[in-house]
This record gives sequence, structure tokens and C-alpha cells, in this order.
Amino acid sequence: MGSFNKEIVFRGAGTALITPMCAEGIDYESFGKLIDDQIAGGVDALVVAGTTGEGATLTDEEHREVIKFCVEKTAGRVPVVAGTGSNDTAYANDLSRYACDVGADALLLVTPYYNKTSPDGLVRHFLSTAEATNKPIILYNVPSRTGINIPLSVYRELAKHERIVAAKEASGNISAIAEIAAELSDDLALYSGNDDQIVPVLSLGGIGVISVLSNIMPRETHDICAKYAAGDVEGSRDLQLKLLKLINLLFVETNPIPIKEACAMMGMCENDIRLPLCRMEEGHRKLLEAEMRAQGLI
Repeated sequence: MGSFNKEIVFRGAGTALITPMCAEGIDYESFGKLIDDQIAGGVDALVVAGTTGEGATLTDEEHREVIKFCVEKTAGRVPVVAGTGSNDTAYANDLSRYACDVGADALLLVTPYYNKTSPDGLVRHFLSTAEATNKPIILYNVPSRTGINIPLSVYRELAKHERIVAAKEASGNISAIAEIAAELSDDLALYSGNDDQIVPVLSLGGIGVISVLSNIMPRETHDICAKYAAGDVEGSRDLQLKLLKLINLLFVETNPIPIKEACAMMGMCENDIRLPLCRMEEGHRKLLEAEMRAQGLI
């Protein structure tokens, strides 16, 4: 392993922001406060309109508005990564160009879901967006949601492009992540896409996490990464394990159902979530509430 050859978007904890909503649409007052609180809490980047931000059920106008709002509200204090992936390459390219134009620092591109393209199609899809835009790209591999996995052969091809700089790996497959790190560490930075695997991914040379947990615990999520980077592996591990029960409860139902519930419990926003997602089951909600009390969050 040599030195990393490309631009690094951020190191540490990037928050996969929820999108606060209300009956009228997007609750921008709560969203602006969330952004300020995240930055005050020490997060290293903000990811807007991704899975946790309910990008799939934002209208096209809302999707663009929340990206622009986040960029303007953040005002350069930390990098803003815009979720602009789609299963329609032309749409992804158009939305990605818009995000670049309004000042997003990087793009997060999920694999094209439902279509289930071939490895060659995956390469062509991502390269099309890379050529259509001028900002760094973070690939997003989450096969449990999309039905398609990015294999090492595809990562190998995509890592050759100068603007494809990183991958958010949410496959949960540590062995596969190790193979990516072993071969491509000079050309493809790795972020954990799972809050329960931050330390394992850091141990393989990963440089951070794109986190759901950090919506409610920005400082602690940052600290897991910062302690590891400073050589305090034991402190990083202990914090990861201390938060493991809460992390698991934040994924006991489909994300972002539990994190929206948690944010509402803390008074950060209304618990307004869009169909086909719906409110958390009462039994799960009680377990989440109890653990949040145990962690001193409410």
C-alpha cells in the first residue's frame, strides 16, 4: 500500500441527514437548526438527500431545494455531499450537474436499484455521471436495498477515473471490503456505510463513516473515528461497543423510520415520514426510547 492518489472529500464522520418534514412539505426551520447543531457537534461532513434523507420520496423540486438549502446553510463550514444517484442514468446525471452547480462538494451515487444491470452496465452508469460532472464521486454500495452489489471487478474499473474517489460500503461484508482495501487503497477511499462496522472498516484502512447515528450523537460518532485516527484504538472500540445496542435499535426497522422517531423524541423535528414508510411499531419504539434514556439523550 502506498499513498492515496486522489482528493479526499472528508475524514471522520459524515452525517446522513434526515430531512425534517411537515404537512406543508419540508420543514426548513428544523432542517437549518439540524445542520447548525451537527456542525457544532463536530461532524466532519454532511450528506443530504440520501437514503436517510428520504431522497426516494422527495419530489424533483424538493430534492434540488434541500441540496441547495444545505449547501447555503452550511456555508463552507464542512463539506456537503449530495445524494444524486438514480436507477435512471440520465436523471442521475441531470441531478448531479445541478448539485455541482449549486456548490455541493461531492456526490453520493447509489447503485441503480430495481433495474439490476450487469457489471458492464454498472461501470457505464457511474462513468457516465463522472464524465457529466466535475466534483468528486462517492460510490454507494447497499445491496440489501438495491438488489445489486458492486463487485471488486467493477470497483477496479471505476477506481481508474480521477473523480471517482471513494466508496460508501454498506454491504456488511467485511471480507469483501478487505479485498477492496487490499487492492485499491491507493485509488479508492472507503467509508463504512453501517454504524455497527465503523471500527472494523477503519481497521482495514477506511477513513470514516457515513452515519445515521450521528443525527442524534454527532460528537460520539465523530469521536469513534477521531480516536481511531489518533491511535486510541481501544477508546474507539469501547465507544463503538457502548453504542452498539442503540445502533441496532436504529435499524430494527427500515431506515430512516427509527432515526426519525429518535429525532422527534429529542424535539428536533416532527415525526413526519412519507409513505410507503410509516411510523415505528410501538414495541420497537418503546425499546428505542428506553435505550435513548439509558444513553442520556432524552
